[in-house]
Amino acid sequence: MAPATFPRAARLLTPRDFARLRTTSRRVGTRHLTAEVAPSATGSVRLGLAVSRRVSKSAVHRNRIKRIARDSFRRHRDLLPALDILVIARSSADHEDNPGLHAEFERLWRRIAALNDADAAGTMRD
Repeated sequence: MAPATFPRAARLLTPRDFARLRTTSRRVGTRHLTAEVAPSATGSVRLGLAVSRRVSKSAVHRNRIKRIARDSFRRHRDLLPALDILVIARSSADHEDNPGLHAEFERLWRRIAALNDADAAGTMRD
């Protein structure tokens, strides 16, 4: 297993990256999270996070969600295909406890990996 790091190359950084995902991506969702996924321009998996004040007015609560997202991504990064992923938290994510959020991210990564596998096999509709 690769070291659990989150280098700059694994992050969506520029407004152009986020805008591209908003226009040319596919959506994958779970109960508390939505992900917009598109093929990566860099050839590696990259993560962007959007946890707005609608999710929680408290910065502490928003940062907790982002911290768990980054930790989960670090642990699963080597299993994900070369995609740009924008994770958007729903307001219900604020009410979930830490183990529940970890499980939610686990489900999201599995769905994203399955989406890419299905695309490669040609079984999904366009």
